[in-house]
Amino acid sequence: MFRATLFSLALVSMSNPALADEVTDTLTSAMDAYEEGDIDYAIEELDYAKQLLQAMKTAELTAFLPEAPAGWTREVSEEMNTGLAMLGGGMGAEAEYSDGADSFTITIMANNPMVTAMGAMVSNAAMLGMKLERVGRQKFVNDDGELTGLVDNRILIQASGADVDLMVGVLENIDYEALEDFAR
Repeated sequence: MFRATLFSLALVSMSNPALADEVTDTLTSAMDAYEEGDIDYAIEELDYAKQLLQAMKTAELTAFLPEAPAGWTREVSEEMNTGLAMLGGGMGAEAEYSDGADSFTITIMANNPMVTAMGAMVSNAAMLGMKLERVGRQKFVNDDGELTGLVDNRILIQASGADVDLMVGVLENIDYEALEDFAR
């Protein structure tokens, strides 16, 4: 079982050559430690390999954040996943968009227990009397200008801080079909 897990992690690591060497080296180190009987170090190395692989998936998720509209800038947060660790795990990406005077934030969270809990609210928003906004085929709850949508019942997207029409225009640039296939 241990060898199968290491082999699977090694195969996944090959999907990103930039990190593949470090992941492969870490997995090899874990295998060596296991064969030497140093289970604690093997576990430590596996945990580190998992962190590296998680970073790769987070980078993939960040790619779904839309580019800034004309005249605006986008700054991607590097601290999003630290906060998610306290909320039960998963992965996330966040960017702040600014034109110098105004700003808004778009957050994407995947595979987090909080996302599942929000699913019922988003799915039943119309029955609860909440206003809905359409972004392509996606439905977003409009709660006093904060937009919340759910993709495939496991990926939460939130936008807040600016005019709804502006944020909807930016949210239209997300590839929702590809996002639905993310992290399966």
